[in-house]
Amino acid sequence: MRNPKTRNDVVKKVTSCVRTTRNTPAPRDRKSERGAVLAISAFAMVALFLATGLAVDISRFYTAQAELQNAADAAALAGVSGLNSSAAGITEAANRAVQAMNKYDFNHTGVDFPRTNVLFAVNLNGAYMSEATARTQPHDIRFVKVTTPASPVGVSFAASVLGGSRNLSATATAGYSVPINVYCNWLPVSVIDYGVPMVPGNTYTFRADNQLQVSSGNMQILAAAGPGGQDVRLGLGSGVDLCAEAGATYSVDTKPGANTGPVKQGINTRFDDYASQMDPLSQPPDTNIKENITYSQYRDGTPALAPSHTGIPGRRVVIIPIVKLSEYDQGRNTVIFNRFGVFFLQSKVAGNGDLRAEYIDDIVVAGKGGYDPNGGAGNNLLATPVLYK
Repeated sequence: MRNPKTRNDVVKKVTSCVRTTRNTPAPRDRKSERGAVLAISAFAMVALFLATGLAVDISRFYTAQAELQNAADAAALAGVSGLNSSAAGITEAANRAVQAMNKYDFNHTGVDFPRTNVLFAVNLNGAYMSEATARTQPHDIRFVKVTTPASPVGVSFAASVLGGSRNLSATATAGYSVPINVYCNWLPVSVIDYGVPMVPGNTYTFRADNQLQVSSGNMQILAAAGPGGQDVRLGLGSGVDLCAEAGATYSVDTKPGANTGPVKQGINTRFDDYASQMDPLSQPPDTNIKENITYSQYRDGTPALAPSHTGIPGRRVVIIPIVKLSEYDQGRNTVIFNRFGVFFLQSKVAGNGDLRAEYIDDIVVAGKGGYDPNGGAGNNLLATPVLYK
């Protein structure tokens, strides 16, 4: 018969087993684990702070880069608008590019932009040359490239990773568009096509007197800006802000009557001559109002006469629709634009209101217009500034 175990023996044995399997760490070991957690947490907080700071700095870099790129784009487009196939146009292009860049602030300060950062080229991917070199072959220049100087941007949070500052710059290239075939700013008068090719340098009448008019009461004035005399005045002073295509079904009414006063008052604003409530802010003069000069002299800048009001270059270079003689009829009728020509206003309108302008064959950068792939043929003498890269 087995001997029964005492209660104390059973309790001792159970207690011994429990202590052996739990293996409870000593208080000193638990303190060591708490220290490791604190170290890992501190390291994670530092890493998170650096990552956040890096993200903030990179975001600032992207914003600053976008500001620089916008400035470069505007400067390149402004430069192209100054090209006119002459050496003076190269200088004007550089002037406009620098002026446009100086309108921008970068990092709350102006950009120190030297003229040497404006380069010119004949082809988009060709060799780019300095302003001085481009002046020796101005007729072939089609593209302007602008590069901003390296501009420092301070690093606020991630200096240990990125350094104290980073230099940023931007480059933009603009040039002539393809020849446009949509015209959105033209004079509401017309030049008659008598079937004889127009000769560059020759002058043509586009507001005829009683002896040269195409028919009784028709003096080649177009009612595109509106039917009244004030419409003629404003249309000739500002141009018609209406898009039209050559050779399309677009037609416009002719305006009967002499309209001598409105013709004078509208055109002469371009020569700094204001009357009948014409406004130099809405109809500014050209920057050169010297009369009785050719387009070549005007284009090259000699001789010149500055206006008393703030002028805008190119106001004497105008786009005029050309209409075939057979399209005209007595009095008011509709005419179809055969094509558009580029003309230079040599003088103010005087006397009986007759107006003559010189036909030119240099490429002119039109501020408005475009190309419709479904439209008619483009005009090789007209283009718009286009940003290429």
